[in-house]
Amino acid sequence: MNQPLKLSAIAVTASLLLASQGALAYSAGDIFVRGGFAKTEVKSDNGSADGQSLDIEDENGFTYGAGYLFHDRIGVELNGSEPFEHDLTLETAGSIGSVDRMPVNLLVNYYPLGGLDSRVQPYVGAGVNYTRFSDEPDGLDVDHSYGAVGQLGIDLAVTRNLMLNGFANYADVDADIDSGGQQTGTAKVDPWTIGGGITLRF
Repeated sequence: MNQPLKLSAIAVTASLLLASQGALAYSAGDIFVRGGFAKTEVKSDNGSADGQSLDIEDENGFTYGAGYLFHDRIGVELNGSEPFEHDLTLETAGSIGSVDRMPVNLLVNYYPLGGLDSRVQPYVGAGVNYTRFSDEPDGLDVDHSYGAVGQLGIDLAVTRNLMLNGFANYADVDADIDSGGQQTGTAKVDPWTIGGGITLRF
């Protein structure tokens, strides 16, 4: 191959590599969906019910989410999980059954490498958590909860549209416990949720 053809081939190859890398960057207008599996760990002091200390067990479950970037480095995300079924134990009464906890988070995310040519795209987010409790033990009613939530995450691009995802989030979740129409305690959950999965970007 003569010199001009070699130079042309090198230029074309370099252009394709740069275009491929550029396509991996997060940019304004991107839409994504996430799916994965996570472990949620509640705080050690879980409040009380009927005058007794309450213990709430950790749990695992599937997570999901969707988001949109309205700027190369800023976007919104709505995420949540299937209901986590937490076993409940009272100090002297022992096991009293379980309760389902379903969190929903609305966050604003910041991507420090958004718009830059990098396969690794970290992000940090903050927003509002809503938690719905259901399937409580007979005689108990756990109110819904609103609080703050924060998250850290990272996406590793495999292709332009497929990314591996890892994340950790913390939510402020405190809920009143009622029995017979009267408040009898407070559930202090405040969970850390750590998980991983995939991100599909469009």
